[in-house]
Amino acid sequence: MKKDTLFVGLDTDKKHIDVAVAEPLPRGEVRYWGRTANMPASVDRMVKKLGRGGRELVVCYEAGPCGYGLYRQLTGKRGVRCLVVAPSMTPQRPGDRVKTNRRDALKLAKLLRAEELTEVWVPDAAHEAMRDLVRGRSSVVSALTRCRQHISSFLLRQGIPYAGKPWTNKHRAWLGTLKFEHAAHRLVLAELLLALDQAQARRDRLTDHIRELVPTWSLAWLVEALQALRGYDLINAAVMVAELGDPRRFAKPRQLMGFVGLNVSEASSGETVRRGRLTKTGNKRARKALIEAAWTYSRPAATTSKPAAARLPAAVQQIADKAPPSTVAPLPPPGEARQAQAGRHRRRRPRVARLHLGHRPRRCAGSRTELTASQERTTHAHLRRCIGLGEGCRSGASSSSPSSGFGPYSTSVGDSPATNLGQVVTNPRMRDRSTVAAMPAPRPMQRRPSSHNAPLLRGATKKLVPPIESTDMRG
Repeated sequence: MKKDTLFVGLDTDKKHIDVAVAEPLPRGEVRYWGRTANMPASVDRMVKKLGRGGRELVVCYEAGPCGYGLYRQLTGKRGVRCLVVAPSMTPQRPGDRVKTNRRDALKLAKLLRAEELTEVWVPDAAHEAMRDLVRGRSSVVSALTRCRQHISSFLLRQGIPYAGKPWTNKHRAWLGTLKFEHAAHRLVLAELLLALDQAQARRDRLTDHIRELVPTWSLAWLVEALQALRGYDLINAAVMVAELGDPRRFAKPRQLMGFVGLNVSEASSGETVRRGRLTKTGNKRARKALIEAAWTYSRPAATTSKPAAARLPAAVQQIADKAPPSTVAPLPPPGEARQAQAGRHRRRRPRVARLHLGHRPRRCAGSRTELTASQERTTHAHLRRCIGLGEGCRSGASSSSPSSGFGPYSTSVGDSPATNLGQVVTNPRMRDRSTVAAMPAPRPMQRRPSSHNAPLLRGATKKLVPPIESTDMRG
């Protein structure tokens, strides 16, 4: 950027525009310029004042409900460059909880100077008009779906089912023959059916308008080419082209997938690579049309090629035939998919056995088991893995046992596993069968007298009751 360039951030709403300016670096200040009316004459006066002395202006504002009228007005002026930035890609401070129009304008000016904003694609006026028409039809289709849901909910509350396929001509005729006892129910059904018929009529009219205006569109050739693919008819192809525009503006397919939100999310750090689900951060209308069309390739085609592809050039037909049904793998049933997913998360560690305090294994009852050198090394390595022995665990040693790692039931690295297995067997983390086989027999324990016999034995405890041997819980 030149030194005489002025960066301008605009925060627009329905009535006003807050303006902030940023001087070029270095030591360029960022200040609030003022507020002006959101009118073409007021915008012209603002640009004239800011551009005094022949300064070049770089203006930006966030895409929103105000549309692209301000962009087209500023782009036609000499020495002014206007950018429309994506609000979802604007950097945010998590600790900043104060939001005003003045602060937003200052932030846009500062980020514009630092080149931290993401510019969005702005369609021309004709393309925007066609996109509004296509989106208007989508809104009417959503309203039609809501009308159908209202009628289905009303009939469900009244306990009136329909056995056939709903929302056909036969089903609509059946709805007109329904009779109700109360007049209020008859009025409700009549209003719901009237709203349904009006929504269907609006949808059909908008479909006819799209069919009439598509041939005069600058991207009509792309709409016809998309109809050569399976899953694309006039409406679906018009939706894709209206939302994407000319696909040649994307340098590579990865950018196109990012625009529709079909790229994979990732949260990697260092050597750890974690990839998750689709981001779904792009154009949702184009993504919906693309996914609906892709579902048709999971089923066999009725014919080898569509009739719409016959009138297209040979190069387009070859592209349309690159994904025949035979090369598309069928989707697995839901049950098999869940089983495959469960198999991937299955535990890979061996089965473990629970050990109880005082347990005496049958294989080594009454005597200690001698371990070979290989078994000793294996057991010693298992101890290090299970109870975390090593140099890094010295800080957690118990004060009562300086050589222990995690208290009285741990053992040190220098001790022999064969002589210390009885010390670690009571640790709940030690549950391997090899440890059970090599565990020494615990000492027999004598039961203490019960509490209800204590008064009777109070005077003859030393004579009648033998002294109780101290039992070492560590073996």
